[in-house]
Amino acid sequence: MAMPGSHIPSSERHTNRELSWLDFAERVLAMAGDQFLPLLERVKFLAIFASTLDEFFMVRVASLKRQQTAGVTTRSSHGMPAGEQLEAISEKIRPMMERHARLFLDDMMPALSKDRIDIVRWRDLEPPQRAEIDARFNRQVFPVVTPLAVDPGHPFPYISNRSLNLAVLVRSPDAGRVRFARVKVPPLLPRFMALDDGETFVPLEDCIAANVDKLFPGMEVLEHHTFRVTRNTDVELDDEDADDLLRALEDELRSRRFRPAVRLEIEGSMPEHVLDLLARELQVRRADVFSLPGPLDLSGLWQLYELDRADLKAEPFTPASHPALKPEENGQVDIFQVLRERDVLVHHPYHSFRTSTQRFIEQAAADPDVLAIKQTLYRTSGESPIVDALEAAAMAGKQVVVLVEIKARFDEINNIAWARHLEQAGCHVVYGVVGFKTHCKLCLVVRQEGPGLARYVHMGTGNYNPKTARDYEDFGLLTSDPELGADVSDLFNLLTGYSRQTDYRCLVVAPYGMRERIVRMIDRETENASSGGAGRIIIKCNALVDERVIDALYEASSAGVSIDLIVRSICALRAQVPGLSENIRVRSIVGRFLEHSRIFCFHNGGDDQYFIGSADLMHRNLDRRVEAMAAIKSASARTYLKEVLELALLDNYSAWVLVDDRWVRQVPAEHTSPILLQQGLIERLVH
Repeated sequence: MAMPGSHIPSSERHTNRELSWLDFAERVLAMAGDQFLPLLERVKFLAIFASTLDEFFMVRVASLKRQQTAGVTTRSSHGMPAGEQLEAISEKIRPMMERHARLFLDDMMPALSKDRIDIVRWRDLEPPQRAEIDARFNRQVFPVVTPLAVDPGHPFPYISNRSLNLAVLVRSPDAGRVRFARVKVPPLLPRFMALDDGETFVPLEDCIAANVDKLFPGMEVLEHHTFRVTRNTDVELDDEDADDLLRALEDELRSRRFRPAVRLEIEGSMPEHVLDLLARELQVRRADVFSLPGPLDLSGLWQLYELDRADLKAEPFTPASHPALKPEENGQVDIFQVLRERDVLVHHPYHSFRTSTQRFIEQAAADPDVLAIKQTLYRTSGESPIVDALEAAAMAGKQVVVLVEIKARFDEINNIAWARHLEQAGCHVVYGVVGFKTHCKLCLVVRQEGPGLARYVHMGTGNYNPKTARDYEDFGLLTSDPELGADVSDLFNLLTGYSRQTDYRCLVVAPYGMRERIVRMIDRETENASSGGAGRIIIKCNALVDERVIDALYEASSAGVSIDLIVRSICALRAQVPGLSENIRVRSIVGRFLEHSRIFCFHNGGDDQYFIGSADLMHRNLDRRVEAMAAIKSASARTYLKEVLELALLDNYSAWVLVDDRWVRQVPAEHTSPILLQQGLIERLVH
């Protein structure tokens, strides 16, 4: 039997992952332009776009540049070598960055001004406002700023990643020679300086530029221009050769500061002679220079979103306690008693993290009958109640094992600090399996109950982070299921010891066969449909890139299996292509919360199977990370997952649909009310 779409060249069966990621960024940018959203919610999407584009350059563009420099000729699954991908990225990303800047300047700033939030450039300030800025500069900024000269005694300074800077040209009145200096905009000060009226905000670089002569007394300031550098920050660490992983990562992070620049952003007013100097000293090609209308670095718009202006934000809500975990009249709930009677599936941010996952760990730490707690930590918050509970448990004499994934991208420094902090409190801290990141979200509690031991498990799709649990959509399963408890025990033995176990009772674990298990379940639907039965697959994930999974889905589609994919960001599959994927529908939902959960649903001949897990369908998750996925056994939990997926497939406002390789936003049909997944869940679970 020929492979579906065999007439389509292999390079055209899968879209380019980098360009697909930029498609997702465009969807975020579209939300910033949505006139029906509250104004500060639109500002938030502008900030998210800026931050995620930074990450794209620091990791994805940097990786392609490294391949190009090394002369790697391997083509992507889409058939493009690194150089061609970089050209395609540049062609697509330049108009996006320009549109982002113009959206802020031409749309958002006037709209904010109407609502008494004025972002004003220095040139537009009134004299009294300038006087106030000057006074504030002298008190709050001048002591922090350090001008760095460039001359024979002062080499060109190091420009740190994502820093905002002023390029300043000065001249000595007597010597007449023009000199270059760099002034870094202090990153720990607010991005916008607020005037005393509480309604006027001035970009910090404007405040510095207006007073830059105070930094160079006796010199004539000729000109000043704003620029920003993005550097390669991808960690290149071979932990198989590292004698001390913690120390090796610290060395790598120190060296990362001096990685090559991959992007130079400048304000459009910068003249050629200044740009030539910067490009030469930073070793940046003109193809990597992005000239934009200022202000640069709009990730700082988070400062405006944090303003106390509820009238310009989405209606606030307080997450609800899961019905099974609501406190009794005495204000307490015994989670272990609840879990002995039933499984509990919590859905964040709609269900409270504090009264579910956090309380589970805190109760375990305080319970004298709990003997051991074992937990993975990938990312957690600054003031973490989870870490506090684990420390308390260790100090109470319980055996506490914490797997801290210190290689979690952009959280390496925080996680190193947590690892040392936990060790000092008496926890056993390990860093996982050599050669792999540990990305699974697991907590195991071992409790003495009568003459025996009982195991309680939390398994999640998101991190143990109270802050992101308010902004990220995720699931967590709390259970006392003996099989799952035994599996999680075995998995922790693999993570902390020398176990080579790869077979589990009900867990599916990567990199030990997760891809194969998923493909087998897809193939089962294919066989059912081919023999005249019904085939049905629904998958919700963050990214779909893996070619084997995609090809299995193509084959299932050709056999008549009905397939719905809800993919938040990258999707390398082409949808609704004749002869390839007629029965595959792909949608992406971008809303108030970051859709982050992973759900797998297979019809299974009428005996529907539901799984949740930590892995996306990408090579890194299936081959280079320890991930976990488990079947949901509880009938009520399966029913809830079904309702969530059905509502996601009905969303006709915050959803985009993929047609071949193009994303089309859904709009409600005439005389049809808008249906929004996230708002629907808020109304159902919270109000």
